Amino acid sequence: MTSRERVVTACNHHEPDRVPIDFSGHPSSGIAALAYVKLRDYLGLPKQTLRVYDPVQQLAIVDDDVLEKFGVDTINMSHGFALSEESWADWTLPDGTACKIPAWALPQKEDGRWVFRSRSGRVIAQMPKGALYFEQIYFPFADETGPRTIPEALQESMWHVMTCPPGPGVDLAQLREGAKRLRQNTDKAILGGFGGNLLEVGQFLYRNDNFFMLLGSEPEQAHKFLDGLVEIYMPRLETFLEAVGEYIDIIRFGDDLGMQSGPQISPRMYREFFKPRHQLMWKRAKQLANVKVMLHCCGGVRELFPDLIDAGLDAINPVQISCAGMDARELKAEFGKEMVFWGGGCDTQTILPYATPDAVARHVREQVGILRPGGGFVFQQVHNILANVPPENIVVMFEAI
Repeated sequence: MTSRERVVTACNHHEPDRVPIDFSGHPSSGIAALAYVKLRDYLGLPKQTLRVYDPVQQLAIVDDDVLEKFGVDTINMSHGFALSEESWADWTLPDGTACKIPAWALPQKEDGRWVFRSRSGRVIAQMPKGALYFEQIYFPFADETGPRTIPEALQESMWHVMTCPPGPGVDLAQLREGAKRLRQNTDKAILGGFGGNLLEVGQFLYRNDNFFMLLGSEPEQAHKFLDGLVEIYMPRLETFLEAVGEYIDIIRFGDDLGMQSGPQISPRMYREFFKPRHQLMWKRAKQLANVKVMLHCCGGVRELFPDLIDAGLDAINPVQISCAGMDARELKAEFGKEMVFWGGGCDTQTILPYATPDAVARHVREQVGILRPGGGFVFQQVHNILANVPPENIVVMFEAI
């Protein structure tokens, strides 16, 4: 089987020739740049220019030699864009390692910290000294003097402004050509990231506490806000898939609905506010392209699975097995015929960073043994590999599969 065939077979709930592997196929299955440098050194691979494509999470572009080394079956659609050298700027990681970062997302040093500014000049995110990632510090709708409309607020939101490549200014012709070129040059399954976040964007704009109160006490205003988001998303979705739909295999939406102890919202609240809008977007995506719909959704969300499936979801990621209700064996038994588990292959909270290599290998073999039978499983560690993960644990994780 080719890599693409392997992933598609698994997503159709048939068992392929081997377990398909995702590593850096999207911005929640990658690796922190600090860990990536150590991994390449550990593998004895030649030095490469370190490119940090996601400045907020400081994720590295994983080079082809590493993808081949680990038998990776997926690739991010953004790899179809060969950004010119002038699109990258020099920067330095927290430990002093030199790297390249998109020139349009270059942080500034201010008062002993790194900051991101919006296009209006407002500081919207920071990385204090000693930290390894950026954090959002400005919430537009929590500021009485801030933006009043959704489009204006999005321009002041960290996660909207600091997008991954191809970045601002890429037109539809470039988008289509990049995706087409990638399709012609790889047999890997191609993931196209769309987003379409609902709950999260409410949290990004209002701040978590304010948005929860809006949902609970002002439902009419919450519906109006969410309708406004969908009115923005739907034409973008149609335009996106018109450009790249024939060249991608998976379309990735996002909405972190869970936390360590379970869902952030009740099933009733999910059904009222979010399910109809997810259903609308996911149905439209499948009308426009022959794609599987993946939702990146962190946390414990088992209680929401029946509604997610009913709304048209094909695959859930990253299957955060360390959260309440997210036992892999129980999830596979209850939902394995209807849901693809894109993740759950290795716990990244306590196992991958802190366990011995032997313990990592045992854990991975157990998870694969649970999730592989009958298909419906793509191996991915639970979210990105963080900066403190030892390279030997990364290697043994992939070897154990």
